[in-house]
Amino acid sequence: MLHHNTDIWATTNPVSGSPSWANWPVGGAWLCQHLWEHYQFTGDKDYLRNTAYPVMKDAAVFCNAWLIRDKDGNLVTAPSTSPENVFVTDKGVKGSVSVASTMDMSIIRDLFDNVMEASTVLETDEAFRKTIAAQRARLFPLQVGKKGDLQEWYKDWDGEDPQHRHISHLFGLFPGREISPLTSPKFANAARKSLELRGDGGTGWSKGWKINVWARLLDGDHAHKLIREQLTLTGMEGTDYSHGGGTYPNLFDAHPPFQIDGNFGGTSGITEMLLQSHLKELHLLPAIPREWSSGTVSGLKARGGFVVEMSWKNNALQQASVLSLNGTTCTIRSAAPIRVEGAKTTSTKSEHGYVTTFPTKKGITYTIKARK
Repeated sequence: MLHHNTDIWATTNPVSGSPSWANWPVGGAWLCQHLWEHYQFTGDKDYLRNTAYPVMKDAAVFCNAWLIRDKDGNLVTAPSTSPENVFVTDKGVKGSVSVASTMDMSIIRDLFDNVMEASTVLETDEAFRKTIAAQRARLFPLQVGKKGDLQEWYKDWDGEDPQHRHISHLFGLFPGREISPLTSPKFANAARKSLELRGDGGTGWSKGWKINVWARLLDGDHAHKLIREQLTLTGMEGTDYSHGGGTYPNLFDAHPPFQIDGNFGGTSGITEMLLQSHLKELHLLPAIPREWSSGTVSGLKARGGFVVEMSWKNNALQQASVLSLNGTTCTIRSAAPIRVEGAKTTSTKSEHGYVTTFPTKKGITYTIKARK
């Protein structure tokens, strides 16, 4: 495990300061997501077996040992914080340390899911996988608050700052895969309400995260609004940024003295608007804003080992190509029907568009066209 202040010198302990930001024992579990994502994009089983899985498993062992039962039999983390935010209890008491923050529970669910999937891929640790599955089923679940928002803490408390720049409790929406309008509309709607209540303000890195979550909510126009705000020129480094973040003249995102988090986050958000693959399908143009009515993009890599190129016009897909790096089955979600040249496909229509599946061969590029 490690707290948030890990660095090149392998510092993992809590740093001196308020527990609201200094104490956060799930940093290691979050970093394990990146190990799993590397496998998801590459399909490199040797890497998964020898590098990623041992670390992921140990993180799961730690989390499993750390969890305790609450009065209802749910498994919770204790102590727990929602990074940098402060709650106000029904009696007016302010605090930052509680149990089972939504971010804690979402990160652990994500870790447990990834560890179980990894062990299945590697055909190892079946008994441990069953243990983790049983524990996951008992984790304190997501809750919808009295305002229709996604509850941030164990109880339905208000935050001291209603427009706090952190959106930690939306981890399950992004970068997690627990919440989606396609699979869990109830919690997706609650996440949207949380964003509406929290507002669009914040420093550059905060806007970077919000671009991604709005893209995951399939709202390209709102994501585009935040991109424009994030690219608004602010003063020289160290000057005021409180009215919406922005970008310094040196092109770093605005958070004194400067940061690059928002630059990476904004780039990620643009990618999420064009292509999503976290639900084991290639969702083409999932959050294309009206202002990007026509365009092309190439070199986008998707989970499952695919490289995607697309062109669109009038906000509709015209043509795409998908290079298969590993020869796995490809599933594509699109707003309108498509045809795949040189492949036998199966297609179904749903509330959220068309889903087309076809087998692929390693190294082959498949051309996709809108069906007329």
